[in-house]
Order: sequence, then C-alpha cells, then structure tokens
Amino acid sequence: MIEFINQLKSRNETLYYYGLLCLVLSIVFIVLTKFSNITVYNVSAWYKPFKFAFSTFLFAWAMAWYCYYLPHFNLSLFNWSVIILLGFEIGYIALQAGRGQLSHYNISTPMYAALYSMMAIAATLVTLYTAYVGYLFFANEFPSLPAYYLWAIRLGILLFVVFSFEGFVMGSRLTHTIGGPDGGDSIPILNWSKKYGDPRIAHFIGMHALQVLPVLSFYFLKNTKTTVVFAFIYGMLAVFTLVQALQGKSFLQTHSKQSSVKAENQ
Repeated sequence: MIEFINQLKSRNETLYYYGLLCLVLSIVFIVLTKFSNITVYNVSAWYKPFKFAFSTFLFAWAMAWYCYYLPHFNLSLFNWSVIILLGFEIGYIALQAGRGQLSHYNISTPMYAALYSMMAIAATLVTLYTAYVGYLFFANEFPSLPAYYLWAIRLGILLFVVFSFEGFVMGSRLTHTIGGPDGGDSIPILNWSKKYGDPRIAHFIGMHALQVLPVLSFYFLKNTKTTVVFAFIYGMLAVFTLVQALQGKSFLQTHSKQSSVKAENQ
C-alpha cells in the first residue's frame, strides 16, 4: 500500500492531494452523522456529502493513476477541471447538509434551482472529460501495459461514463425513488430504498467499474478474454438493477421475497 501511495503521488501529485483532501472530508462527514442531529428524509444529512466526498476520493486517485499512461496528455487542465467542478459539487452538498436542506432535486427557489443545475453541469463536464480520456485509451496503443489490464481500464471508463449519465434518469424525475416517495425505509449509510425502485444502485455499480475492473483484472483475472467477459457480466448487473428500479421494484425486496418463497417450499 505504501508503495502504491508513493507511486500515485509521483504520477500525479495534484490529484493525489485532492483525493486525500476528499478522503479527510469524507471522514469528517461520517463522524458528523454521529454527532449532528440535522436530518433530511429522516436520516442524517451528512451521509450524502460523505458519499460524494468518498466517491470523489476514489475517482481522483483512479484517474491520477490511469492518466499517467496517456502520451501528450494535458494533466494540469484535467486535474484542475476535476478539482474545481467536483469541489463545487461537494461544497454545495455539504453546505445544504449543514442547513438541513436538499441539494439534489431542490428547485424550491430560483437560487436552489440554479445551483442544482450548476451541479448537473459540473458532473456532466467531468463525465465528458473522462469519456475523452477513455477515447484516448481506445485510440492509442500501450505496449508496456498488459492487454488484459488495458482492456479493464477501457471498459471500466466506458461503464463509468454510461452509468454516470444514468444520473439523468433521476434528475429528469427530480427523485431517486421510483414507485414511492423519497425517504422511506432504506439500508444504512447508502440509503438505498428497501421497498421501491432506486436507480442509485445501478449508478453506484456502473460508476465504480472504474476501480473494480482494473484492480480485479490486474491482480486476479490476468487474462483479456476473462476480463472482457467479467466486464460484460458486471455491466449486465448494473443494467439489471436499473431495469428493476425503473419498474419500481427494489432489488433487495425481490431477493428477500425469493428467499421467503424458497424457505416456504422447503
């Protein structure tokens, strides 16, 4: 781990420190869930900034590692685009959490509507920039990288981009729950609905392909065909949870019902 951190720092010091800052912020936010009584939808308001800060930490470090491989790539422009755009998103989410107000889907005033739109634009720009990075990985050859690892990076970025844009499914509805109201019974920390459809599950699975696929391929799969097949299965899992959500069905509830039926048949 120490060797990885030292290498990461030498590859992209700017995103290394930004990711580290996001990690520290995520720890602060998760601690606040235990000491603050501010709630939104009957859960601590600090869970949302925690999730976004921690996710940004993972994104920043992953992209710092991958972009190092790209020839003639403007790292400084990419770094500061990520820092400014995602920094604004985390800052606004944390500000609203501290005020006990919604950040996402909040169009109750012209100011909130404008800030929500700015968050959507920021996320879109980062996703488009990441898509460009993915294009560069497809367009260039990397003879020094194992083929299976290269394909894991390519497919990880591809799935990240697709399921990042899947966020528009929620944005267009101004809700993250389908088939019921936001704020119902949910699993701890992630707050995914236990009773209704929740597109955030697919959003989470797909976007974290960015880290999951390269790590698994490099350390465990070590085969191009196996990597591609696993990426396909992983992507289909994200698609399945999205279809379930759009039907207003909870993946967890469906699994629970199947387990109950199986137990009754035994």
